[in-house]
Amino acid sequence: MSKVKPLRIVGRQDIDVTGVCIDSRKVESGNLFVAIRGTQSDGHLFIDKAVAAGATAIACQALPEQLTEGVSYIVLEDSEDAIGKIATQFYGNPTDRLKLIGVTGTNGKTTIATLLFNMFRHMGFKCGLCSTVCNYIEDTPYPTSQTTPDPITLNALLGKMADEGCQYAFMECSSHAIQQKRIGGLRFAGGIFTNLTRDHMDYHKTFENYRDAKKAFFDMLDQHAFAITNADDRNGSFMVQSTKAQVKTYSTQRSADFHAKIIEMGFEGMQLSINGQEVHVPLVGKFNVSNLLAIYGTAVMLGREPLEVLTVMSSLHSVSGRFETVHSANGVTAIIDYAHTPDALQNVLEAIHEVLRDRGDIITVCGAGGNRDKGKRPEMAKIAARLSSKVIITSDNPRFEQPQDIIDDMLAGISPADKPRTLSIVDRREAIRTATLIAKPADVILIAGKGHENYQEIQGVKHHFDDKEVVSEAFGI
Repeated sequence: MSKVKPLRIVGRQDIDVTGVCIDSRKVESGNLFVAIRGTQSDGHLFIDKAVAAGATAIACQALPEQLTEGVSYIVLEDSEDAIGKIATQFYGNPTDRLKLIGVTGTNGKTTIATLLFNMFRHMGFKCGLCSTVCNYIEDTPYPTSQTTPDPITLNALLGKMADEGCQYAFMECSSHAIQQKRIGGLRFAGGIFTNLTRDHMDYHKTFENYRDAKKAFFDMLDQHAFAITNADDRNGSFMVQSTKAQVKTYSTQRSADFHAKIIEMGFEGMQLSINGQEVHVPLVGKFNVSNLLAIYGTAVMLGREPLEVLTVMSSLHSVSGRFETVHSANGVTAIIDYAHTPDALQNVLEAIHEVLRDRGDIITVCGAGGNRDKGKRPEMAKIAARLSSKVIITSDNPRFEQPQDIIDDMLAGISPADKPRTLSIVDRREAIRTATLIAKPADVILIAGKGHENYQEIQGVKHHFDDKEVVSEAFGI
């Protein structure tokens, strides 16, 4: 507990703990239970349950009415702020034993973190990854249900990475995780800002709160770290205005430390010029140029030679569910992408237009998640209609909402002029099949929103559903 200063300790003053826990249902004998006042429930209500399960130490902000003899009660000013520091210390300060890079922003986090992980492994380094898709230690997957795990799970994973000799770890840092102090106590060697557009308004309530949560990540970086920010985003300079870290910029539009321009683009990749050196990469779209610049800049800041970075970059392939292509026998291209925000959807559609150049139509299949920010629904539908020849509005993960209600919210964003080109089909499988039936040779079908996800969440139950599987089956491949 040396990283955390208790207000006072009641009961046993000196105690060894066998583990740290924030869920009373997972407490084992000898554990330290940390009571956190969360958004869903208050851990203080479960202190007695934790003690009954064998906890010998309790960290809390308020003492329970009845104290149990032989238990150490550690009173803290803010247990949510303390948990990350406690977990970091318990698991042997893993970020003192490896270099951790954090990636935050609305879009691009998974692509950047995963491609950095792949790049540094290709360079011969042992690496770990914490991402939306899956956590990895080298080739071993550790499934995840959150973009950024809770502090105990996260530190246990980082500790295991360090114990197994990982030299680098690359991690997505969500706004929820930053605000809830899940990354508290970790020492980052560097941080990357991708971009900022509307997302998670159901949680943050205002765009300013969402923006400030992202900025807090850069505020916590120390003078030994670096911060790489997107100069093309209007919030790029704001993110790093208070950081102690060394600041570097990247841009596709203006002068920056790391700059790129597109020379040529096709569905199989792009020819780029990065800081004056040409390279071919098997990724597509201006948004991916920005992602690749962040990757390039990070590798250079970590001491890798630019030529080595570009050589490895030329072999990097897209992340699962990010602009992933499936081709039919008759020349129709389907693109599966995780785009689930207005900005991400616009980026992907614009990238398709850049390659297609009016040689075929674009058919977009998209929906929106239930029990999440409702304000983005009509905006996403409006963007889909503006940038597509035809639009099919369908289910995404309806969760506990009625799918038709979500679809109706989206249809409200469709103008009278665009309605004749718009269909609504509740069943996502049928919506994808319909798109394949109406597509002609040279057309492109964008299936947006779920990307890598292999399930559809309905009324609290996850049913197997994989966009790539469904469209491949519809194509007969």
